Amino acid sequence: MSVDRRKVAVFGAAFVLRLLLIGLFPSLPDLLTGRVEVSTPVNSFKRLQEGLFLYTRNVSPYDGGVFHQAPLLLPLFALLPDVRSSPLPTAIFYFLVDLVNAHALSTISESGQSIQGKLHSAVRKHIRWDGVSVAAWFLFNPFTIATCLARSTSVFTTSGILFAVSNAVGGNNVNAMLALGFASYLSLYPALLFIPLILLCYDQRTQNPLPNVAVFVAQQGAILLASVSGLLGLSYLITGNFWEFMSATYGFHLLVPDLTPNVGLWWYFFIEMFDSFREFFLGVFWLHLASYVGGMTVRLRRQPLFIITSLLGVFAIFKPYPSISDASLFFALLPLYRHLFPLMRYTFVAISVLLYSTLLGPAFYHLWIYAGSGNANFFYAITLVWSLGLSILLADSIFAALRDEWEQAHPEAQGVEVKQV
Repeated sequence: MSVDRRKVAVFGAAFVLRLLLIGLFPSLPDLLTGRVEVSTPVNSFKRLQEGLFLYTRNVSPYDGGVFHQAPLLLPLFALLPDVRSSPLPTAIFYFLVDLVNAHALSTISESGQSIQGKLHSAVRKHIRWDGVSVAAWFLFNPFTIATCLARSTSVFTTSGILFAVSNAVGGNNVNAMLALGFASYLSLYPALLFIPLILLCYDQRTQNPLPNVAVFVAQQGAILLASVSGLLGLSYLITGNFWEFMSATYGFHLLVPDLTPNVGLWWYFFIEMFDSFREFFLGVFWLHLASYVGGMTVRLRRQPLFIITSLLGVFAIFKPYPSISDASLFFALLPLYRHLFPLMRYTFVAISVLLYSTLLGPAFYHLWIYAGSGNANFFYAITLVWSLGLSILLADSIFAALRDEWEQAHPEAQGVEVKQV
């Protein structure tokens, strides 16, 4: 079997870079772990350590109300040496997870599904990056590196999503549903990717005649439910109390009781919310997040992989506890659509806004929390700018995808300027 030397070089350089960062700056992982832009109540490594401390002493990890992550993470990290005395094994473990995620991303790129699908063929399909370049974009993204060094448990959700997609483009729908079940078990929101992932799996079917759509959806839904049920069963064996971990994990995601600042839009809004209106607006916010699935699926049916990419962008903006890990996953899939870049109109504006908020976000947080010369409005204002930048980039990419579809149907109008009337 031939070895892709370029891929080995990129992956090796990414591993060495991470190793050098923790070698030259030993305090960097702990610094990043404490940053609200990187760690949230549902992915924080510090909170995982608290749960692990209780778990290894035969105490419920959910006592105290600090740990809100999936129970199966506890026996996994219990196998690793104590991070306080031996931080390197845990760091290397995270480095390897990043490389595995990059490999899955490379597989998605090499499938060519982003430019040539069953129902859609890109007009500019010759404009593309290969799998190694897409993987390099992911591995050397500062947001990806920061998430890895901070040891955020979001990297495992990223693994589940990327492996679900990589198996779907390869026609392995069973593994795709199992991987999606793993991601949904960890973070709940990936379950919203079920419908576009089903479409992606269905489009890979080659047998004649094609399976009945309703039967196919029911079969894949059963596999997903079986996957999640099995993981929940194992979780019950670990905790011994089903409702305790359900309320502390999924209930915590749904009810958003912890309003620790993050890069999202929910925390400040619910701080200012009267308690009598809280349940109503919780429903509105969740309905708003879920409503994108139907609209995007109907309008972009011919490009299911792009639906998944767009929904990941929506999640990075509108989920209750977002972090830069969610943005890094959205950024990782965007290079698959290199052929859409010439059609995008506001790339410079979006990148400028994102860089502006990335640089000023930590400064505004410092002014609020440490310097005492600002208030919560300082940090929330910059998170609004961050969300605006992501929204511009997402909307612009959707416009480009729709324009590409239109040019495929009207080749004589390729390059003609479109104006809204």
